Amino acid sequence: HTHVISYCLTHSVCLFSCHKLQESLLSSNSGYSNYRGVLNWCVVMLVLSNARLVLENLIKYGVLVDPIQIISLFLKDPYSWPALCLIIGMMSVCFVTYSRFIISEGTGTFLHCINLAALLFVPAGTVLILTSITPVGGVLALSVFTILFLKLYSYRDVNKWCREIRHAKARTLSRSHSCPSVHKANGTTGYTHVIYPANLTHRDIYYFIFVPTLCYELNFPRSPRIRKRFLLRRLLEMVRDSRNSRLQLVPNHFIWLIFFYWYFHSSMNFVAELMQFGDREFYRDWWNSETIPYFWSNWNIPVHKWCLRHFYKPMLVKGVNKLGAQLAVFFLSAFFHEYLVSVPLKMFRLWAFLGMMAQIPLAYFVGRFLRGNYGNAAVWMSLIIGQPIAVLMYVHDYYVLHYESAAENTAA
Repeated sequence: HTHVISYCLTHSVCLFSCHKLQESLLSSNSGYSNYRGVLNWCVVMLVLSNARLVLENLIKYGVLVDPIQIISLFLKDPYSWPALCLIIGMMSVCFVTYSRFIISEGTGTFLHCINLAALLFVPAGTVLILTSITPVGGVLALSVFTILFLKLYSYRDVNKWCREIRHAKARTLSRSHSCPSVHKANGTTGYTHVIYPANLTHRDIYYFIFVPTLCYELNFPRSPRIRKRFLLRRLLEMVRDSRNSRLQLVPNHFIWLIFFYWYFHSSMNFVAELMQFGDREFYRDWWNSETIPYFWSNWNIPVHKWCLRHFYKPMLVKGVNKLGAQLAVFFLSAFFHEYLVSVPLKMFRLWAFLGMMAQIPLAYFVGRFLRGNYGNAAVWMSLIIGQPIAVLMYVHDYYVLHYESAAENTAA
């Protein structure tokens, strides 16, 4: 005890003081934020709860996953690949957007509109006419062409803005200083700053087509190198999540979350790393959304940036008020949601369109009457309940249209 007392006196330690002014860790005022153990507990509980469902399903029904059935979702005839032929055909479309001939702005706009219309209507007509295209194959093909549509729309807009700036500079600067020439473009290994029109190359447009973004730039942020471990980790996540999405009796909401992580984190980061694309903000903290608009502007950043840059702001510049521009953005999003569902299913029920448009009054209600945690709970409820209802409506109508009618014809 003598040694302890002398140590305390030497180091100014009081034996009688073992408390200080502090908050409990779970109090909001404590400033504590390391809840990694709680997150791991949630993951363990999620795995165990789903494992229980899987085991019950295996005991009752056995193994229900048939590889042949999975392949049949994409192909009806192993010797006929119509959806893949549509996707490969997009390569030739890209050449239409790039021309070495100098044409007027009006002629270029006319050809550009025809090209964009063909990207939407030709694949849709092909999917509707050909009976050999499965719904899953149709969704994949139309998704690729929708992405290409948005990319080429952005490509033309940005180059048009560059021409306008170039012409404006030409009025005040000499021709030799208005636009210096640069030889290297986005797709090259040795990256150099590009100035219009040095970006008008096949290499540049194909680099833009394959990078995970919808908004074109002359000079994308580039990562210095390809990280092989990072690439392998994303690839393993893609394989793992694709296997998890086939679990039986898993709620639709969990499948959507698995798809979100698989596509927006694993897949897009994999492609970005492969292409050395530096901007990896594919999503923000949508899970903390307290309003509906916050969710829609943060869960899919590439689409949000495209709508903001090429649709919303140009409408404001043309004199449209903010409410009208926001309604137009929701209408455009509702159209593409319905386009990607109804055309592959070959039935038009407008459930996806109405579901998107219903977000407008829901956004008003949540923003007006619910705040904080209540608003966040309302956003989660809309995701947990709204999506399964829309899926159920389409499944019901598809079954009635394709199976009950076939059974009635067989009975007759």
